[in-house]
Amino acid sequence: MSKTVFTKVDYTLGSLINYISMGEIGLPDIQRPFVWPNVKVRNLFDSMYKGYPVGYFLFWKSNVSEPSRTIGDENKQKPPRLVIVDGQQRLTSLFAVIKEVRVIRKSFQTEKIQIAFNPVEEKFQIADAAVLRDKAFIPDISVLWSPDAKITRIIKNYLDNLRTNREVSEDEETLIEDRILKLQGLLSFPFTALELDAEIDEEAVSDVFVRINSEGTSLNQADFILTLMSVFWDEGRKALEDFCRDSRTPSKNDASPFNHFIEPYPSQLLRVSVGVAFKRARLKYVYSILRGKDLETEQFSDERRVQQFELLKNAQERVLNLQYWHDFMNCIRQAGFRSSKMISSDNNLLFSYMLYLIGRTEYKASEFDLRRTIARWFFMSAVTGRFTGSPESDMEFDLARLREIKTAEDFLKTLNRICDITLTNDFWAVTLPNDLATSSPRSPSLFAYHAALVLLDARALFSKIKVASLLDPSVTASRSIERHHLFPKAYLRDHKKITSTRETNQIANYALMEWGDNAEISDAPPVEYVPQMKTRFSNPEIERMYKLHALPESWEHLDYHDFLEKRRELMAQVIAKGYATLTAIDEEKTEPVDAFILAQEVMNGESESVEFKSTMRINMHTEQKDPRMELAVLKTMAAFLNSNGGTLIVGVADDGSPVGIEKDGFPNEDKMSLHLVNIVKSRMGIPALTNINVNFDDYEESRVMVVKCHKSPTAVFVKDGDIERFYVRTGPATTELSASQTQEYIKQRFAIK
Repeated sequence: MSKTVFTKVDYTLGSLINYISMGEIGLPDIQRPFVWPNVKVRNLFDSMYKGYPVGYFLFWKSNVSEPSRTIGDENKQKPPRLVIVDGQQRLTSLFAVIKEVRVIRKSFQTEKIQIAFNPVEEKFQIADAAVLRDKAFIPDISVLWSPDAKITRIIKNYLDNLRTNREVSEDEETLIEDRILKLQGLLSFPFTALELDAEIDEEAVSDVFVRINSEGTSLNQADFILTLMSVFWDEGRKALEDFCRDSRTPSKNDASPFNHFIEPYPSQLLRVSVGVAFKRARLKYVYSILRGKDLETEQFSDERRVQQFELLKNAQERVLNLQYWHDFMNCIRQAGFRSSKMISSDNNLLFSYMLYLIGRTEYKASEFDLRRTIARWFFMSAVTGRFTGSPESDMEFDLARLREIKTAEDFLKTLNRICDITLTNDFWAVTLPNDLATSSPRSPSLFAYHAALVLLDARALFSKIKVASLLDPSVTASRSIERHHLFPKAYLRDHKKITSTRETNQIANYALMEWGDNAEISDAPPVEYVPQMKTRFSNPEIERMYKLHALPESWEHLDYHDFLEKRRELMAQVIAKGYATLTAIDEEKTEPVDAFILAQEVMNGESESVEFKSTMRINMHTEQKDPRMELAVLKTMAAFLNSNGGTLIVGVADDGSPVGIEKDGFPNEDKMSLHLVNIVKSRMGIPALTNINVNFDDYEESRVMVVKCHKSPTAVFVKDGDIERFYVRTGPATTELSASQTQEYIKQRFAIK
């Protein structure tokens, strides 16, 4: 028989309450906010009064021993020996009522749970106004367990009040006395607890919880850490909760965390603190670390626990720093976003805040450069929905890239490189138009389009008022700006027989318009209202307005589905132009590839802007010259030139290991460079050479060729026999486009200035 990982222990309610009060059971403010409705608390006491079983508790031994090592409440008489895993709400309910402790609700408002008891009918009720007026009820059963409670006086007062309404017989008096004493005696109510061994990890605890919990609710890793904070650093958890509460209410005089983008929860800010403290997004191991566990030796140490909590405390101080908090919000504004109505993912915003804090407080990046980079990052992750699928894994991957970075310059460069790798030409031309083919009112691409309108200083459609002003969250009018159906739903229904919400509410059928204009247009078809609206403006104004609102020429006469397709493409271009306002300065910079940058690029691996080739002309398998090797080199270079530029490193294998240019067998580096120039000139054209720089460098005791390809102002083709081929970069790969794709790509690629 296998060894069990738990011990069965019997308690009375009184002993549980006593252990909590002394701190031996780590319950303080557990799993706040308190989520049980008062009716469930009433039913819990009713079941216990009737002698029904009310479930058991699941505890986890904390494996700490010394009171002096605990962080937080100095009044605790003992270190927490147990933390509660299952039964948190029940135990919190019992403790709150018996000890008259106020609970905190989801709104972060405190509340006293007041349960009334009618000993005549043996009935429990929530103490509302009607119950409080009823002399048959003890209005608050908490008085029965008050430290200075005198049960005889409580019974006498109850009977005296009851007699003001009616007579009470001697038998009934005895019955009432017995029932009040029975209720007070619930302190001896028996409970069973299963205490899990300290040696098992949080994953096993979560698995146990899911298997025994009838609702199958999975435990959140953040809840584990918040539990530890309640036990070892309660003021830290309180600081999180105070910050979250204050973020929900504007402050008239004092600085506060209130903002127009997010009303955070403690678990969200905790994740930011953990990321800043440990450069970890996955909370898988953090709970063990904060318990003082050495992941190598599996041993626990109170001293290690204190050290790790100090790291968390330091990070949390930065997270809750109001200056940092509001300076970060300026990054979001700089990205074109104006309020929570434009934020599709809290994870995206919070991870951007994490990166902002790391850049500001650890790498000491300048506020100007940091704000611009974080604005780019936020826009990129917002438009792509970067952290909507598996946010923890994606955040962990991004944080891993920062662990070896030493300088502010490299920190900013790494974030900008990730943005460039993600927002490829293929993304703007193909992926984004497809993302816009939706009717979701919370689409990330829709919010990115609105942000682009802000960045491009656009006015609302057929309006003199700027979109940025109308989206300002400080405007409190009930109606200011609305999403107008360019082709009204009634018109589509009556004249085009299109009734599906999926079609009528397409993102591409919406434009931002003043509410008065929207109301005036009502259900009129665009061929009727557009000419009238256009009379307000000059032709140049209409031309600019149409470009910014992604409206094709004579769009009101187009077939509806043709209109949607064309507008989606134009909307993608507008979003790209908006993003370009955040990147213009970066695109003007050209940096030489020095030895340090080369080593960094090889360490980062192949990407949209970096590719390795073992040789330029020698087949590594046959060890003979092979024209296919040269073609592979030219394809990569052309793809870089046709996209956003990039670096080809010859003499490095795909896995980053050094091969060296010696394999190509050139007499010297000049001959190798000349050979490359000749094949580029003959197969890609002389203009391509103006955007290529070649140099040689050392990499791990080998010489390599570094070919820097800058963004070309004209399309570059590669001759392959009698055929000219066109290549672009799609992520870390080179892709050949078909003739029709090439034509469309060139049109869009050089249309975005």
